[in-house]
Amino acid sequence: MAEPDIRDSRQKGLLEAVEDGQVVGRIAYFTLDATPAALVAVHTVVEPEHEGKGIASALVREFYAMAAREGVPVVPLCPYAAQWAHRHPDEAPKPPVELVRTAEEQLMDQPQLW
Repeated sequence: MAEPDIRDSRQKGLLEAVEDGQVVGRIAYFTLDATPAALVAVHTVVEPEHEGKGIASALVREFYAMAAREGVPVVPLCPYAAQWAHRHPDEAPKPPVELVRTAEEQLMDQPQLW
């Protein structure tokens, strides 16, 4: 099975998995407005007919790789991303507790980020 094409749509706050021109999965995220900056995963969704194909895992893996390329940490507020990070500690460095708290506060203050 071919890997989906994963595209970052930073303006929309979406990392999207595309197969045959269709978006089949996505991570909704935002860039933390703090120092240090961070990428904050809020929600991971895979279309029901595409579940079980490893799309969510591929999205989260690319999300962490993207953050690594940018030199920023990931705050996985999304339950799926947090679970994936727990299972892949070599690919998903744990963010500082205070950064997680800052991300949670920003999300509560700006619910449109969700």
